[in-house]
Order: sequence, then C-alpha cells, then structure tokens
Amino acid sequence: MADFLAHLSDPVLLATPVFLLFVAIEILALHVLGHDDNVIGYSVKDTRTSMSMGAVAVVINGVFRIAMLFVFAALYELAPVKFSPHDWWTWVLMLLGQELVFYAYHRASHRVRLMWAGHQVHHSSEHYNFSTALRQKWTPYFQLPFWSILALAGIPPWMILTGLSIDLVYQFFVHTEKIRKLPRWFEYVFNTPSHHRVHHGSDQEYLDANYGGILIIWDRMFGSFVPEGKRPTYGLTKNVESYNLLKVGFHEYGSILRDVRAAGSWRDKLGYVFGPPGWQPKEALSAPAQRG
Repeated sequence: MADFLAHLSDPVLLATPVFLLFVAIEILALHVLGHDDNVIGYSVKDTRTSMSMGAVAVVINGVFRIAMLFVFAALYELAPVKFSPHDWWTWVLMLLGQELVFYAYHRASHRVRLMWAGHQVHHSSEHYNFSTALRQKWTPYFQLPFWSILALAGIPPWMILTGLSIDLVYQFFVHTEKIRKLPRWFEYVFNTPSHHRVHHGSDQEYLDANYGGILIIWDRMFGSFVPEGKRPTYGLTKNVESYNLLKVGFHEYGSILRDVRAAGSWRDKLGYVFGPPGWQPKEALSAPAQRG
C-alpha cells in the first residue's frame, strides 16, 4: 500500500516554486523592460484571484488524485494488455494517449455546458500572463471518465497521473504575451504561447479553437486550429465582473440551475445542462446568446 500511495506525488506541486518564480520574473520584466500597448500585464486583484484559485485547486486535486489512482488501478486489472513502465515505448504511448485524451476532454469542456461551468474559471481572467495559468477550477471530476480510457488500454495508473501532471506543467509556460512566435517547426507541432492566446480569446473568430495541451497536431487534424492574427480579447464573452472566489468558481453552475428551473420541458432542461454554452430552446433563438 505504501508503494501504491507513493505514486500520488504530484509534479505540479513540486513545480509550484518554479511557477511563482516565473510569475515574479514576468512582473519584473514588464516593469523593467516595459511593454507595448498591446500587453495588459498584471493587476493586483486579478493576480490574487488567480493564485488563490490555484492554491485551493492544488488541495482539491491532491485529494482527487487518490480517487483517480484507485479507479485507474481497478480498471487496469481489466485491461486485456498491460504495458510495462520499464519499456520506453510505454512512455511514448502514454504521452500520445494522454495528449489525445486531453484534447477530447478539453474540447468537450467547451462544448458541454455542465463541463464548461467548471472550465470557464480558467478563462475568466481578462489578463493573460503566467498567473492566469494558475487560475484552475475546483471541480475536476469529469477528468475521471476520460483518463480511465488509458487505464483500460493498459497504461499503468501512476503513469497516467504523471502524464496528466506533465501536461499541466508544460501548459503553464504558454500563458504569456512576452513570447511572440517560436520557430515554425515548433509552432506546427507543439502548443505555444501564440496558439494558446487564441484559445483564451473571447473574439468570435477565436472561440473554441486550439484545444491542444502539449501538442497542437490534434487541432490541425480535427479542424479546430486557428492561427493568431489580431491580439485576442481575453476573458469570457460575458465577464464575471467579480474577484469573489466563489462567484468566479461557481457562477455558471448557478446560471445552469436558474435556466433549468425556468425551462418548460425536460428537453429544454437537458439542453441547458448538456447542450453547448449559450444553447437556447428554439423559441428563444431569436434572443442573443452569451457564453460565461
């Protein structure tokens, strides 16, 4: 049991001091080196909100990792083929599988309103900097069915958790406006600050694009890739306008509940929960829909 639980060590937690160091470096760079008018930089209230959301998320995710490890272990026993962590190709399969699962999960988080209610937290900042990466949801539960696929495919449970953490550590570094474009070959294969700025844009042409975690190839393959053109407008299409942590974290769940209560039929109730953000019944389609 001790060896089993030893795999709960989270690389994200270990990387936290590095995250804080890069936040400090970016703030220093913005003040010392200056920035053009297209870079918003930091604000005290926004940064405090992002870092507070992230601090609580670390605790919640730490507890949730225990549940995931036990579920993955049970599903791993059912896998028809089991891969060994001692083989290098298992790590390749894990990382590619993790990236594909993350793409599917991330895309679903933008297309299913109940999942979006949690994910919108990460998009709620109107700033785009390293502290924005720390603004994480407190409801990670929908990760379980998606990443369970890897356990059923024979990937060792602790490797799945490691891959998830590697993905999150990488994504921290794409949340910046100080890096414009990287070499063309890198931009073609990997997620970069340029690609991820598009993902955080609330402009109509940028909505629901560039879902990749480490790799951007899935977006290119499945038609969700959009290159960066004009500077994105960050935030939600309808911003929260609050720094209250509970409102930032749960306001969309409240909106879903109000819509469900007001719905006139079970079809409409299900549509408000499982339809895309902004979904409305046919009779209400003439009214403007807003996301967030």
